[in-house]
Amino acid sequence: MSHILTTLIALLSLILTFTFYLASTDIPQTLSPQGCRMSWMSPSYILQSGFNSSWSPLAERYSLWLYREVGWEGTPVNGVPVLFIPGNAGSSRQVRSIAASATRQFYQSPYVVSGEFAGRAVKPLDFYAGPPAGLDRYDHAALVVRYIVTFGSHATICPALVEFNEDLSAFHGPTLDSQISYSSRAIPYILSHYPPNTSIIIMGHSMGGIVGTSLLPSADISAVITMSTPHTLPPARFDSRIDRIYARNQHILRTDSTPILSLCGGATDIMIPSESCILPTVQNNTTESIFRRTVFTSALEGSWTGVGHLEMVWCHQVRWRVARAALELGESSSIRARVTALDRWLRDGNSLPTLTRVPQNDLSLADSASYEILPADIHLILKRPQGSRTCLLPVPSSSSGFPSKFVLYVSEGSIPPVSPQHPNFLRVSVYNCHRQKLSKSSTPTNSLDPPSCTTLAPSALNLLPNPIPGKPFPVPEEGSDESEGVVLFEADVQPSDPEPMWVAVHTEGANNAGWIVGGFSPPQDNGGVVTSKARPIDPFLGKLSIQLPASDRGVTLRTEVKIINLLSSALIVYRITPTFGPTLPTQADSTCAGSLFAPLLMQTSYPSETHYFPLVHSPPRALLLHAHNSGPYVPDSSRGLNFTIYSSGSSGCMTGVDIQIDWWSTFGRWGSRYMMTVLSWAVGVVALVLFEVWEAADNMSLQNSLTMFISGRFIMLLIGSFVVACLPLPTNYYLGNKGEPLLAPIAPVILFVIAGLVQVSCWMLDILIWIIGRIESMFSRQQSAGLGYRGTLVSMCLVLMLIFLFVPWQVAFLGCWAIHLHTCATLRAKPIALDPGPAISLIDWSRQEANNNPSTQSGSTARLANQSPSTTNPQPLSLHGHHLNMHILLLMTWLLPFVAPVLAVWVRTLMTAGFTVPFDGDHNFLNVAPFLLLVDSISSSRGPNVRGRAWENHAVRWSFFVLAMVAIFPGPRTVYRVFDIANIVAALIVIIPLLRTLGVSLPIMMTTSGR
Repeated sequence: MSHILTTLIALLSLILTFTFYLASTDIPQTLSPQGCRMSWMSPSYILQSGFNSSWSPLAERYSLWLYREVGWEGTPVNGVPVLFIPGNAGSSRQVRSIAASATRQFYQSPYVVSGEFAGRAVKPLDFYAGPPAGLDRYDHAALVVRYIVTFGSHATICPALVEFNEDLSAFHGPTLDSQISYSSRAIPYILSHYPPNTSIIIMGHSMGGIVGTSLLPSADISAVITMSTPHTLPPARFDSRIDRIYARNQHILRTDSTPILSLCGGATDIMIPSESCILPTVQNNTTESIFRRTVFTSALEGSWTGVGHLEMVWCHQVRWRVARAALELGESSSIRARVTALDRWLRDGNSLPTLTRVPQNDLSLADSASYEILPADIHLILKRPQGSRTCLLPVPSSSSGFPSKFVLYVSEGSIPPVSPQHPNFLRVSVYNCHRQKLSKSSTPTNSLDPPSCTTLAPSALNLLPNPIPGKPFPVPEEGSDESEGVVLFEADVQPSDPEPMWVAVHTEGANNAGWIVGGFSPPQDNGGVVTSKARPIDPFLGKLSIQLPASDRGVTLRTEVKIINLLSSALIVYRITPTFGPTLPTQADSTCAGSLFAPLLMQTSYPSETHYFPLVHSPPRALLLHAHNSGPYVPDSSRGLNFTIYSSGSSGCMTGVDIQIDWWSTFGRWGSRYMMTVLSWAVGVVALVLFEVWEAADNMSLQNSLTMFISGRFIMLLIGSFVVACLPLPTNYYLGNKGEPLLAPIAPVILFVIAGLVQVSCWMLDILIWIIGRIESMFSRQQSAGLGYRGTLVSMCLVLMLIFLFVPWQVAFLGCWAIHLHTCATLRAKPIALDPGPAISLIDWSRQEANNNPSTQSGSTARLANQSPSTTNPQPLSLHGHHLNMHILLLMTWLLPFVAPVLAVWVRTLMTAGFTVPFDGDHNFLNVAPFLLLVDSISSSRGPNVRGRAWENHAVRWSFFVLAMVAIFPGPRTVYRVFDIANIVAALIVIIPLLRTLGVSLPIMMTTSGR
């Protein structure tokens, strides 16, 4: 029955794993669809051969290239240098989309500067790029020379790009350090081609953003723009040296004054968790302004779409804004000017524009015929306005003292300084007007003076998308155009009774295009803000219904909804379903779609993260609301689900929304964020199995051990994992969610999946061992386990020397696993004879047994003394040793993922650079020496004898418990610590029997000294 239970758990874990995988891969299509237009370019690259080993010893490994757009610009570099740094497995060729956009914005036609930049101090950019695939650096340099001869010489933007040969920098700290070193030397080389005091712009994609940030502080860097960069959490946490780089960068982000902007793709980016892309907030910034801005592409004005990890560099809606921001940065000579340029072209609308153009003169209304006053509670609606016009809207009175919220929408026009990329001539200004009583010098014919108007300061001023009703948003492979969008103006107006007040909307330059809608939304105490105190667990149990104000059938110019207790986390996805009134949903959709501005839901979960969802669909479609303000192992947390519904005010639409958990997308978020936790906890589960059966491991098969563990303590372990998940542990421990009770079920789910995967791995090892055993039996009938002491010692020294000089220790661990797998296969295939003569291992396990059993020591010694090696009968090896070896093989198997990334880095480096670059820190043979000795001893003799004295057994047994605790608690955040503890455990397994062999026993020594 127990074996059936174990099999069922294994099969269910496979089903759950496949479900999590499908849900994770489905996120870009369901949770955050991508609408990116393809970008086009005509690239060419020029090798910077002058950047050689005299500048950097890494010049033989990496290269520096200058990008040029064929037919648009020439070769001389007299613009603004930009250094592009690719990410993990990335190429400098990724910059070609941004570089081409910068060139084609600066030039309206080949070599003809655009009128937008003519007469300004804006210079072109200079980018450097890597060669296209299939061409080496020399062939490609010749290709570029032909372009130079053909197109002549003109100044252009010069992107400087480094080619890192697609190094896997996310997995290996020394590789990341090498890229930082190379880039730091590339900057002075690049600037040596420019006039003094020239500064450079840094662009980094993915891990290239980590490299770019590490180049600070530097007076030569004017700004840093990162794209899809995990600033706060390494995506692969197998190397402690990467953690040290991250810690150094955190200090830079808190203290350095260089403007840094981070672009994040949101849920569409499944390569990194986007909560790690958010720049940390600068605390206690009292000395100077430190610009740190995080912009999600779903909020980026003119983009309004999620963007994938690789698509970030070529998505047209993003790349042209990044290029334009870089062009404007080149003209900026101060930090304030650079901040203004970044804010102007990479805005998310979550803050007011850095510079707001204030009219030079207040609005004059001396002539009563120059304006009109609308009746109270009537919205301003102007379709296809013409010329100039001024409309005054009365400010409603408020008995509660709450200010009135004025909302204004402008289509195809501008409210300076916010506008679409190419607006019409329509320009709108907003003023706060009041009228005072006549002074004594006024004529008695009029009882009141004309209204006096001053500029009304906005509380929000940004660009909203205007989705087309009936079409998906964003439109696949098309998205939004940079000229689309509706300008939103919001302001809080405090009425001053008894004097009347108005808000004046002044239009000018209207040319029979666009529209304007404005008015007051209900105050906060009268339906303007809907606040719900629903329990956090309600959406998990069923449907949570929120009713919108009934006075306007749920649709006003602006309705804000705050559900203050709901959990806001990257691990939770809410499904929002709009509800409609008495009319059929399709009729309600038709009514809403007929309005100038169809209802639009804006979700803001973080000061930098905003998502937009059109509410008009036929048939109605559920909306998936998600957030990245907190996540596993990211030091931040918050509660509350907040969203705002904008509309032009038509009636007959929504009456409310229903909220519940979208489990499919939620499972996808779990699967994409706890992969490291699964690896770490799997080692913990195997360690707990060994802790349970260690003293009997030589008499119990691995399958029986797993069955006993699952049918025994596993249920209590599941319950305990849930209880621990509710404890307020630090962010870097366990699940990394500070003990959130609603997320506690994740722990037993992960543990259940891991238990099944461990069982599946046991089956896979059995299959491999059977195959190897069958192959072994085909080529030999009997083999001796002994290798010879001298030969083994020499072999071990050679292996350690290879590790110290050439091969990373991770390769040696892979070899250990392969040798141990072969040993287990041969032991299981047939008995293996031991040669007690010269064929002994580095550790003599037979002597250990004699020392452990004094009653047989003298007899055994006498028998061995009377026998020569040639006449001694080979002794068959018991399968008890095989059982213990299988337990150790299972542990080593689950440690393989901890060393596999560095193996991939090493192979990749051999392919691109050979042995030219040493793997600093990866040649310490002590990191693998315990496993080398353990595997050598097992393959050469009967294996470790676990039946030692009590303190010896307890020491090894409890070391497995320590390994399990490290793997379960700090392991998911600092995965590299798990292998370090496993190495110590292997050392104990080797050292304790060795001390016993040498006659060293702590209890005996203490007894002797006592006598």
